[in-house]
Amino acid sequence: MGRNVLQSSLLGAGFSIIFQILCRILTFGINAYIVRNVGREVLGIMNVRLLLLESTLLFLSREAINRAALSANSQQRDKCSWSQLINQMWLTVPICAALCVPCLHIWLHWLSAVDAPYAAQYEFACYAVALSCVLELLAESAVFVAQVFCFVKLKIVLNTLHILVRSVIFLWIVTGDRSAAITAFAIAQLASALTIVLGQYGFFYYYIRRFNEHKTQREARKSKATQELNSWERSLFEHMDDFPFTKLSELLPGIMKSDNDNAGFFNRELQTLTLSFVKQGVLKQILTEGEKYVMSVSPVLSFGEQATYDVVNNLGSMAARFIFRPIEDSAYFYFTQTLTRDTRLQKQPVERVRQASSVLHNLLLGVSSIGLLAFTFGQNYSHTLLLLYGGEDFVAGGLPQRLLQWHCLAIYLLSVNGISEGYMFATNTSRDIDKYNYLMAIFSISFLVLSYILTGIFGPVGFIFANCINMLGRIVYSTWYIRQQYQPLSLNPLQGLWPGKLFGGTLMLAGVICYWYQHAVFATHLGVGVAMGVLCLFAWALAHRDLMQLAWKYGRRIKIE
Repeated sequence: MGRNVLQSSLLGAGFSIIFQILCRILTFGINAYIVRNVGREVLGIMNVRLLLLESTLLFLSREAINRAALSANSQQRDKCSWSQLINQMWLTVPICAALCVPCLHIWLHWLSAVDAPYAAQYEFACYAVALSCVLELLAESAVFVAQVFCFVKLKIVLNTLHILVRSVIFLWIVTGDRSAAITAFAIAQLASALTIVLGQYGFFYYYIRRFNEHKTQREARKSKATQELNSWERSLFEHMDDFPFTKLSELLPGIMKSDNDNAGFFNRELQTLTLSFVKQGVLKQILTEGEKYVMSVSPVLSFGEQATYDVVNNLGSMAARFIFRPIEDSAYFYFTQTLTRDTRLQKQPVERVRQASSVLHNLLLGVSSIGLLAFTFGQNYSHTLLLLYGGEDFVAGGLPQRLLQWHCLAIYLLSVNGISEGYMFATNTSRDIDKYNYLMAIFSISFLVLSYILTGIFGPVGFIFANCINMLGRIVYSTWYIRQQYQPLSLNPLQGLWPGKLFGGTLMLAGVICYWYQHAVFATHLGVGVAMGVLCLFAWALAHRDLMQLAWKYGRRIKIE
């Protein structure tokens, strides 16, 4: 296989960050419109209750299967055929359909009731969201193939189109009838799911047909075949000799024939690993969406207060959505393809291990620096951001500001936890994963208990306190695992957690100066923040010139490609 996994991972992260920023700006704009014109209660129903249903169904249906399948990388493909991988990916559809039954019953009958004006719309939306999840998973095998063969731009284009279709349809309906906002949300979800399915299969119909033509031409006229391709098609077909599909129907279950006649419909080792990830996935979902489950099950907050928390949580999670998540996904893919899960690092190729250590160090350095920037400037600019977003009525009382200030601490912990835990998941054996599942169970239970107790004491801010305590415990364990792995090799990628004296000192200075000008006129306050931000970025670039050169190198490559 000639594909450069590291390059693909970096390009994937870069494109994801750029396109997600553009699309999330649109999403935040829609939320601001709802807060100002439709009402917080509607936003709470959509963004907390209905999106929680979507997140629960999709995560539990595909997360474990996808992670296990990615682990069957090129070094282990002799144990697991492509036909078995495709069959495994199609399990997501019946699993999701089966999960829809209990989830819909819970969302419609067990959770706190929705008020009469929106009850009928809410019921329709629950069914529509469940159906959209099943529809989206019809394309999961194609999504998996695109990820393995590094079709980075396809993923970004379709994700962008998914968000644009959903946003345009929602706004088109809501601007005509504001009272139909929840129904508009449901219809938009169905349309965006169809966009993903049609986009994935449409691309692979074109790609497989052109790839077959390319192979035929290459065999007939090897020197001339590549000259007839344009630069875009050449980038698609280069280093793809191991692409196993010859027709679109082979992306369906049971169609593709295995090279080994004795191979079963499913791979037993892959199913064992999947089961390990299933246990872990349930617990991780509780940790990720725990506060929403607590809000939905217990009447701690009204839908309006839930919307306030959700808006602040989304604003505070901008870094996670725009930057951390794409980096984590690309990093997980890189580590699964570079390091072998069931082999000690001492017995793996030295060059690969050193490269993985260097990448992990740089990732930790980058995300932790972003987290520290968010924490420093978030303390002094939370009120300004929320005022611009929701207006005077939204920030009245001071609760949104306190929520966002404390959430900035969670951003730093989230940045470190995402990379360290992602590396651990990518390199754990099935036995290690099972061991960690017990710890995850403890983390999950303690998080729910802490959320309930701290919310009673501190109000909505208690959710953030519980989340910070939980993430801190997970960081301690994952960093201990990384240290144990690399210590015998005299490598320490955890040094990336320390951003350096120059950057740290500049951050402290910037925090003090911004606090001093916190109550100045708006223009002065904003200007000081911009100046201090530029100063901090300059200090970081000065302290890490080698990484700046690497970023410049791959930035130019993104431009070229």
